[in-house]
Amino acid sequence: MSEEDLQAKIARLEQENAALKQGAARGVSMKVSEKGGLSIYGLGRFPVTLYKEQWTKLLDMSDEIRQFIAANQSKLKSKE
Repeated sequence: MSEEDLQAKIARLEQENAALKQGAARGVSMKVSEKGGLSIYGLGRFPVTLYKEQWTKLLDMSDEIRQFIAANQSKLKSKE
């Protein structure tokens, strides 16, 4: 590769990196995965992907999950 090619590639990669960082700062987003699952991005380093039945089951348990968190507050760590 020539010097010009390398400089162009560096500039392109810097732009891609900036775009990725900006996208990460925007918060939580959703997308349908290749296998048809629902992926939630922005909660951690990797997406959380479940099929619709799994999401429905988890959402139906939301009150139980909140109660469990409240009951175990002292044992649970917070990332914030």
